[in-house]
Formats: sequence, structure tokens, C-alpha cells
Amino acid sequence: MTPFRVLVVDDSPFMRRIISDLIERDQRFQVAGTASNGREAVVKAKELDPDIITMDVEMPEMNGLDALKTIMETGPRAVIMLSGVNEQGMRETILALEFGAFDFIRKPSISNAQDIEQVGRELLKQLNAAMQAKARRALWEEEEQKRQDNPKAILLPPRPSDRQLFLGSDDQNLPTAPSYHSKKKKDSKEGISEQSLARNPNAIEKAPETPKSKPHQTMDSSGRTAGEKGFTSFVGRRAIEANTSHLVRKGSDVNMVSSADSSGEHSSISQLVAVGCSTGGPRALKAFLENLPGDFPAPIVIVQHMPPNFTKSLAQRLDFFSPLQVVEASDGMELKKGAAYIAPGGSHMRITRSEDDQYRIAIHHDEPRNGHRPSVDVLFESLLPLTSLKRHAVIMTGMGSDGAKMMKRLYDSGVTSTFAESEETCVVYGMPRSAVELGCVSYVLPLHEIAGKLVQAVNIGK
Repeated sequence: MTPFRVLVVDDSPFMRRIISDLIERDQRFQVAGTASNGREAVVKAKELDPDIITMDVEMPEMNGLDALKTIMETGPRAVIMLSGVNEQGMRETILALEFGAFDFIRKPSISNAQDIEQVGRELLKQLNAAMQAKARRALWEEEEQKRQDNPKAILLPPRPSDRQLFLGSDDQNLPTAPSYHSKKKKDSKEGISEQSLARNPNAIEKAPETPKSKPHQTMDSSGRTAGEKGFTSFVGRRAIEANTSHLVRKGSDVNMVSSADSSGEHSSISQLVAVGCSTGGPRALKAFLENLPGDFPAPIVIVQHMPPNFTKSLAQRLDFFSPLQVVEASDGMELKKGAAYIAPGGSHMRITRSEDDQYRIAIHHDEPRNGHRPSVDVLFESLLPLTSLKRHAVIMTGMGSDGAKMMKRLYDSGVTSTFAESEETCVVYGMPRSAVELGCVSYVLPLHEIAGKLVQAVNIGK
């Protein structure tokens, strides 16, 4: 079988050699070429037309973020970012995921052989996931086209292509690619398939090119720069003009999210939303959170599979766009209405009911669950005894099956509602598919419909 062709981009010749050697350990991949900066990467991407690109974030002449945006405009494809752990690298990595990168891994330490081996395993896992996702997306779009051409036909599940069989079954939970990985797509920025738009052309409206201003924000204190206001909102869904009157609430009711404050109207909650996601999650979370009203009557707790430190940058970025207050969670924080809490990378997050009868966050460093820390299953499991709350569970795009088992237990115990993102908009249809197959999902919806349906479910439960 013909191996998948990879373009390796890094400004360090030594790192290019390391990454190339790691990739070619797997016979399914071949390094088609290398580039030393973003500008050269754009040229090589056109010349070589690789199946996948590994892209360093920080480079001279043109950095990885700018190169990614240019490459995605000319021909969307799978790009895996290699990020340093400095603050600038982490912030730009979060933006890269928002702008269409498949996923990211941290760059290895060139002086640590064990670290290089670990990063190599993660890189190959990501490469395989990206290519399996691309193959599954192509099959899904083919079947969807057949349904449109002959809506009365009963279609059998698609057979795997030769390329899929060649990929093997290293990880059976590495399915689907996003719409923006398909070269057939015309609107890569919205992440919604052409077939979806054909069925409902009014389903989405393009978001404004700048995030909505929020009175409480101070760019300096949150680590954002004024220049970030110019970034296009790539995943914007339905216009939220109806919710803009609530934005001022962010500067008053829930601006101060702290572990010490246990007074006021928002200390009493009756509902809770728990969300889990992995590959493609940052982009999905942005689309989800920016379409919830600022006075959303329940706290939202989120597990996004990420290493330490990156979740702080993710929370800051999401807070910039969302009418809700979005923070990285810390131990002892009290849950507030109108706020979203992201589990810190490298730590499990649980929800507990404290002696003062408040619902609080507990952060732990127990062993990984399902290979992850934080784990969605750990978060969902902690909701099982909280029967006095109306609980809502959401699983969005991601590899594997983390969250599905405990969503099933929540569903069987009688939680208020459960949601899964449909294959139509998933970057990887692994975690949602696992939940759907367990028969524990109340609503299977494309990404742009989840927020609206959740608002309805929460309002009914008030």
C-alpha cells in the first residue's frame, strides 16, 4: 500500500530530523519533504500536496499559526501542531486548534531520550487518528450524498476503503474527520458539511469577525492582547444578538468566580451541565459556549483532554468570546450560575457537595482513567450521587470512548438530559459514537444545535 505522505515543518534542522525519524518508524507514513519556516511550508504544501503536515508553532519569517491559516485557505488538510510549553506557544496553539488544526503535541526535549520516545508514540497516534478520520469522513459524505440523491433508499453501513484497512486497528476508537478536512467542502471555516447546509440553508449565520466586547474584560490582566480582537470567529453559529443584553451580567453577577465566595443569589443552584470532549474540542467548545446566554441558569463543568498549562490558555480564549464567565477550575471553587469551569490539564475534576451545602470543585491527581487525566468518566461519575440536582451531560468530538460508560450510568439513573455531537460536525466521532452505541443519548445533534437545545432542556427543568 502507498504510505501517507507527511510534510515536516520546524526551524531546527535537528528537530526536523528527529520528527522525520519518528514518523518513518511506522511504514504507513513517509516524509515527503521538510520546511524550515512557515513561508516555506506554504510553498511546499502546494508543491507536494501532502496528506498531513506537522507544524512547529514558533518559527522565524512566518510562524506556524500564520502558515496554518494560509494553508487552510488554499486547501484544508490535517495539520498537527508541535508546541513549546512557554506562554506564547500555548496561546498560539489554542488559536491553531480554533483555526482548524487537527490536534497538537508538545515538542520533545532533545536532551531526553525517554521524552522523545513518548512524544513519538503520541505523534504516531495523532497521525493515524487524522488519516482514519479523513477516510471515515469521506465515506460519511459519500453515504450522505446517496441519501440526498435517493432519500427513500435504505443504505447499508459503508464498507471500509483499502486505505482504512491499511491503517489497521491499533485504536478502534479513532473514527471521523471534520467537514473542514474534506477537500469537497466549500465552507471550511464553519465546520458544517455542504449536505447539512443544503438541508437547512438558514441553519447558521456567519459570526462577526471580532468577538463581542464585554465590559468586565481587561486584556492585560487576562493575558490577551488587543490584536486578538481581529481574529475571525471560525466556528460561530447562530447569531446571538438576542443574548447581548445579558453580557453586562458578566461584569456584575458572575465576574468574581472564587472559592471563598459562598453568598448571593448565584450560590444556590438547582441544575448542572457537564461536558466532555477531546480532539477537536477547543473549536467545538467555542461554538458551544459563545451561543449560550450570559444568564444561563446553571454552572457548566468541562473536561477537555489536554496536558497541564494549556487549559489556562484555553479558558482565557473561550472567556474572550463567551457571554459566560469561563475559568480554569481550581480546588474548592464554588459552582455559580452563568459560569463555565474547565478541568486543569493533568488533573481530574470532580463535583462534590460540601458541609456548607454548596456544590464545589475537587481537583485530584489520581491515576489516569481510560488513558486520560482529566477524564470525562471521572467527572460524570462524580455526578451520580448528586440526585438533588437536575443534571445534563454532553459529549462532543473526541477519540476513544472516555465519558460514554458513565453517561450510560447517568442515563440509567434518570438524569434530566444527555447530548452527543453527531458525526456530521465531529472532528473525530469516537467519544460521541461510543455513547450513542450504548443507547444513553437523549439528543444526537450537530454542533451548532447543541447550545439551543440545551437551553431549552435547562429552562424546562427550572
